[in-house]
Amino acid sequence: MQFGRYYEEFEVGAVYKHWPGKTVTEYDDHLFCLLTMNHHPLHMDVNYAENTTDFKKNVVVGNYIYSLLLGMSVPDVSGKAIANLEIESLRHVKPTFHGDTIYGETEVLDKTPSKSKDDRGVVYVETRGYKQDGTVVCIFRRKVMVPKKSYGDARGGEQPGRPEPASD
Repeated sequence: MQFGRYYEEFEVGAVYKHWPGKTVTEYDDHLFCLLTMNHHPLHMDVNYAENTTDFKKNVVVGNYIYSLLLGMSVPDVSGKAIANLEIESLRHVKPTFHGDTIYGETEVLDKTPSKSKDDRGVVYVETRGYKQDGTVVCIFRRKVMVPKKSYGDARGGEQPGRPEPASD
């Protein structure tokens, strides 16, 4: 199974549909909030959300949704990355709630060979996240430095650093 892509394998206009989706639980949301010290009651306090917000329920913290989508995209986009260079934009389009299932897809917008090293290039992509009903909830654009095949071949191919089992 392929993990990431070499520069030559990216085509402008290609769309990679990330699989599987992830159903967001209250536990996921609360753990992320606690780990990142975001204790806003919109995410953590049911009573607050029910009685003081337009949504009448907790909203999943947006940066969890972004992080989830970023992670979903790794096998298709950045699994071979040399570096994540830039997050150009990040938009939280609609809210996500506990029990929603998030799906993602990434479109290749552009690619540029490196000017300083001939074994890599920069891929410019847009990732869109949407719920089970198709509602888009998050969109972000980023630039990723990815190797060319020659870079991978020089470092051990598809699974660099993987040991072989010892024989008795």
